[in-house]
Amino acid sequence: MHMTDPLARLDATIAAYLTHFRSLGRSYEQEKWVLRLMRRFLSAKRACDLNQHYFDLWRHTFCHLHPNSRHTYERVVHNFCRYRRRSEPNCFLPNPTSFARPIPHALPSLESYPETGFAEIGGVRYPRLYGSPGLLFTTGIRRGELLRLTLGDIESRTGVLRIRESKFHKSRWVPLSPSAHTELRRYLRIRRGHQLDIRPSTPLLCHRSRNGVCPYRPSGMYGSLHALFDAAGVHNSEGRCPRVHDIRHSFAVQALLRWYEHHDDVQANLPKLALYMGHVSIASTAYYLRWMPAVLAHASKRFERGFRHLLQAGAS
Repeated sequence: MHMTDPLARLDATIAAYLTHFRSLGRSYEQEKWVLRLMRRFLSAKRACDLNQHYFDLWRHTFCHLHPNSRHTYERVVHNFCRYRRRSEPNCFLPNPTSFARPIPHALPSLESYPETGFAEIGGVRYPRLYGSPGLLFTTGIRRGELLRLTLGDIESRTGVLRIRESKFHKSRWVPLSPSAHTELRRYLRIRRGHQLDIRPSTPLLCHRSRNGVCPYRPSGMYGSLHALFDAAGVHNSEGRCPRVHDIRHSFAVQALLRWYEHHDDVQANLPKLALYMGHVSIASTAYYLRWMPAVLAHASKRFERGFRHLLQAGAS
């Protein structure tokens, strides 16, 4: 006798949920992974559906994790259940007031590009990573974008990177500065010296393994960059090595600071920065533009130059 899977209806809703939001340009890989964990738990408990009892049992299985991770898992299921209520008004919906309270992330550390010791240490101790810090500092690309770059995405003659299908399925061309272009060409020469695969589909950043040449994983990239930054003495005022996202923040703020120093039209340039960084709109770019004392000083001087006569008239 054929037995129907009691979770078949839940599976169909999960599939529809992921398809819907992926059609809006979101990857939803994390959501897929969390919902798969929940579904596997329900199957192991022989449950027919999700309810308060099984939800509490499920989140108890990751009570040892960081509060931010627990909150993320719970929020993913909550968002899914909200979507599900559109077609099933009586389905279970977790109470968000019972979720783990997240701990605020550390604010980005805004650093400028290190002037000495960086390339030398990278080339000698970490030859496969040589050039990658320079690309991060001078282009502000995301970590995932750097990891997905292949040799076929590099225009070494003109100094242009092709970022394929990044966040929100956006592709773009990223021209390099002359210094970054020089470092990239140098890296490619070092790479050829290590006799790595040179086919266009080969990852730009890779390492040897038992299965041949493999791309870096996000965790491996983080560990290697952290060791490189530490060896080069690249730390913030608190002695912490910069995260990749700190570098992206720094890139955006340094661009803003250069515009003020060169008396450029900041508002006219913001859409260009948004396009370069792969943002949907300048609203996303504005998130990165945290105020710094130097930026505040330049903005105040520009305001004074433009409106000093109004202030003086008002004072009189």
